[in-house]
Amino acid sequence: MSNIEQSEPGITPPLRSLLSAMLFEALPDSARRQLRDHAPVQSFTDGQLIHQRGTAPDGFCLIEEGTVSVGQFLASGEFRSVALLGPGDSYGELAILSRRPRIVDSLARGPARVRFIGGALFERVLASDPAAMRALLGAMAAQLQETLDLLAGIRSGTTLARAAGLLGNLAGGGHQPRTVTITQQEIADLLGVTRATANAALARLEKNGLIARSYRAITVHEPARLRIRALE
Repeated sequence: MSNIEQSEPGITPPLRSLLSAMLFEALPDSARRQLRDHAPVQSFTDGQLIHQRGTAPDGFCLIEEGTVSVGQFLASGEFRSVALLGPGDSYGELAILSRRPRIVDSLARGPARVRFIGGALFERVLASDPAAMRALLGAMAAQLQETLDLLAGIRSGTTLARAAGLLGNLAGGGHQPRTVTITQQEIADLLGVTRATANAALARLEKNGLIARSYRAITVHEPARLRIRALE
């Protein structure tokens, strides 16, 4: 699972905006193999709808290639992204376990290949493997903690600090410069602020020498420094 832009020419790796492991990734190898072996793969083009909010949770998705944007369509028809997911990430498991309709829409962000894992199969594997269930609960707890941290940041943190943290996540940490392909509107959506507010925060980070903005891309000069800036 990669959330950084690699340096190889001609390659545009997918992005990932989250830190905690997804539920499928946390399962034991045997459970993951069993689920993958019985799950078909579908291909999607850029902007194609994968799942729609409000539909029945008949299964969940495992991303094999590309990036998937998860969010909601507004009444205006505009799509508001809340997370970017990449290869190895999964989503939709909680809807199965809660037996409630899906609460998010998902779109392919560029070409993507997604494996569909049926809900009945998922529940059978969990029921037959106590270790898988324990691993799932641990991953759910980590996701809940990340969500609580995010909410705390929204309530008490500045947009500048949150923007720094988001870009640090997208760039994958470390000390080497990384360029992520993302628009400033997407940054605003992921932060839950207006584009003007996001642009102001990005301008300050750029002035401080932490990033460089270009057309549909942001170069993060030192991802680890951004994560430190997010804590200030």
